[in-house]
Order: sequence, then structure tokens, then C-alpha cells
Amino acid sequence: MGLLIRLLPFFLPFASKWVEWHERKILREGVPLSLAELADAARMGVVHPEKIRLMRVARIPVFNSALMKFLSCLVPAVSANTVGLSLRYGIYLRAPYAENRHLIAHECVHTAQYERHGSVSKFLQAYFTECIETGYPDAPLEQEAVMRSSSIS
Repeated sequence: MGLLIRLLPFFLPFASKWVEWHERKILREGVPLSLAELADAARMGVVHPEKIRLMRVARIPVFNSALMKFLSCLVPAVSANTVGLSLRYGIYLRAPYAENRHLIAHECVHTAQYERHGSVSKFLQAYFTECIETGYPDAPLEQEAVMRSSSIS
């Protein structure tokens, strides 16, 4: 665990660039939230829900480089089977789950967390650090997303 924490500053710039590249792609090609989704996003704490775009994909292009595969070890739930992934204002959704209101709300909580942290790199540092220290399912940022989105059916 200590080694991973010490290595994190070396990997964060690459992870941040990956997130920013995919966010730009989703913002260009994705669709805006519906009125109901905008209301849900605001309830989840998103300050600027109008900026969010959703992109339906057959598979989320998760960590297709060696570096990103290493980082995905920190968050085991992020894999080829991932159904949703928030990249600040861009959200990937696997096609069979793209209409799942609860999933979209969960990802919107992560968008709100990006906003609170002020940048992609600061959010990723906090998120990865928590995942290393407590494990993905118990990480406070992940638990916040689970708890806040649980009010959405």
C-alpha cells in the first residue's frame, strides 16, 4: 500500500490526461441530460448539470494502456465490465444500462465530487488514495455516490 501511494504522483498526470481526453470526446459526441436527469443531477449535488453529456457505448474504453491498466488495479470495479464511468462532465454508459436512472445519478455524484475538488487531477488523487487506503467499495467518495444515489429508483 505504501509503495502505491508513493507511486501515485507519477501516474496521476497520465491518468488526468486520459480522463480529460475522454471527457472532451464525450462532450463533443454525447447527449445532454433529459429534464428528469438534470433534476436528479442537481439533487446529487452537481453545480452545473447542464454541462453533463452522456455517451452510450458497447464497451467503456477503460484503461487501454499499460499505465491505465495498472491504475485500474487500484479500482477493481473499473474494468471491461464497468457499466458507467464519470469523467467529470462526460459520462460513459454501457448501452444496456444507459437508461438506468440510478446509475446515471450515481455517476452524477462523481461529477459533483470532481466539481468540489476543483480539477480532474485533485479528484483523481483523492479517489485513488482512498481506494488504496480503504479499498474501492469502502472508499468515502465511492460510498458517498452509493448513498446519495440510493434515493433514486
